[in-house]
Amino acid sequence: MPRMSTTRSAPRRTWRGDYERVDAALAYLQQHRGRPVPLAEVAGAVELSPFHFQRLFTRWAGISPKRFQQYLTLDDARVLLRTEASLLQAACRLGLSGTGRLHDLFVTLEAVTPGEYKSGGAGLIIRIGVHETPFGRCLIGLTDRGVCWLSFIESGGSGAARESLRRAWPAARLTSGGDETGRVVERIFSPQGGSSPIRVLAGGTNFQIKVWEALLHIPPGRLATYGDVAAGIGLPRSTRAVGNAVGDNRVAFVIPCHRVIRSLGILGNYGGGVARKQAMIAWEAARYGDEL
Repeated sequence: MPRMSTTRSAPRRTWRGDYERVDAALAYLQQHRGRPVPLAEVAGAVELSPFHFQRLFTRWAGISPKRFQQYLTLDDARVLLRTEASLLQAACRLGLSGTGRLHDLFVTLEAVTPGEYKSGGAGLIIRIGVHETPFGRCLIGLTDRGVCWLSFIESGGSGAARESLRRAWPAARLTSGGDETGRVVERIFSPQGGSSPIRVLAGGTNFQIKVWEALLHIPPGRLATYGDVAAGIGLPRSTRAVGNAVGDNRVAFVIPCHRVIRSLGILGNYGGGVARKQAMIAWEAARYGDEL
């Protein structure tokens, strides 16, 4: 696996409120993507002084707003498409079976049993919590066997996210995760290295599990197409089915469905919103793209 950067993301205490401003800034940059946007202009669009906007944005992205703009173009998205199907095929052939790198963390994937999948998680206890991340608030669900849910919360509140979790695991018992869920979110978005894995409990069909395992082989700062993933799992004609499986991912960011785009650099859909997907791609590319 390629060498990972030692750059760390911002500590959790700085995340609150950052993404709302960043999201507005990214939307403004997208509206004016045909030209370089001066710092003062985009800062004014989000009602901050140039000094404060530069500081906030650099804290979030790890690079300046000026440099970040290069990751927002289709041409640069095409450049990031260096994780080819052959690499995914090789990873699967070597039996890596769902162990991939997420920054400095290992991610291990365990599938629920057929009985657990059919029953909707009967007997599982899911500890849930709402926490800040670099991409806005998230709802996370933990079991004794790993993370079973992570989704981002839209402006309307956490109710819709909780309902989605309940539909995914209708027979499980939900309880408050307390500080434990916060510590796991911190590890996911601000890893400190080490060999202890982030465990994921995945509820899905055999085909979905195979697709999600393949996604773990796409390094941060790189992208793959749906066709790449289909070829990587040995089913090159299943691009549409791969797209559906990617869309059904229940553990956002950890299983990196945001790293899969359409051919020709088109981002495609994302459950957390296309703007958030774009932010994730550029955020990772800024940290890791030049080192892979």
